[in-house]
Amino acid sequence: MDTKDQARFDVLYQRYLDELTLQGKSPKTIEMYSRYIRKISDYFDCCPDQLSTEQLKIYFLELVETRSWSAVKIARNAIQFLYKHVLDQPWEWFKIVKPPKVQPLQDVLSVAEVARIINQTHKLSYQVYYLTTYSLGLRLGESLNLRVSDIDSHLMRVHIRQTKNKKDRFVPLLLETLKALRRYWKTHRHPDLIFPGGKPPYQRNGNCMIMDRGGLQKTIKIGQHWGQVL
Repeated sequence: MDTKDQARFDVLYQRYLDELTLQGKSPKTIEMYSRYIRKISDYFDCCPDQLSTEQLKIYFLELVETRSWSAVKIARNAIQFLYKHVLDQPWEWFKIVKPPKVQPLQDVLSVAEVARIINQTHKLSYQVYYLTTYSLGLRLGESLNLRVSDIDSHLMRVHIRQTKNKKDRFVPLLLETLKALRRYWKTHRHPDLIFPGGKPPYQRNGNCMIMDRGGLQKTIKIGQHWGQVL
């Protein structure tokens, strides 16, 4: 960028950082969003307020071909924030880049569905997972993120953290569920997670892995299918 463009970018970038802070974004989000604003400015060597729709398409095409959809989504959100909160302009991102649809895990299961799922799978991990989810009245994502330290066998309760409403809560723990959790935990003995994913040591790039949602989705579909057939 020439001196004039660089000066405009510096002002725009500081406004961007200020708006991220005012909107209550976490330091990690601010770092990721601002990094992509710098990247796209460097990519076209111009201030991002001058970019056309076609230029954005070119940029995201390269991202889609070289980066994960998670990275693409962060870049999309970063630029959308710029347009909405700094430039005060609409940006119809879905006309430029639209990540593939991911079938979310169903949040609520009926008693019959839980029974069918448990009966249709022979994997102990899935059986214990669905038993835990239903008996504790949890959302499916809450069960996936359970930690060993969340299970209080003395007071017979489970500490549920980072819920949908960002509020922790305690739920009663049934003895049968506790026995099932203990039996399953002995098969992997992970020091932190109840439902680790992958193979020992259950890590990827130094981060702990939780049970794969894809397999859980398949068991849900199987249970629903048999429910339609019977």
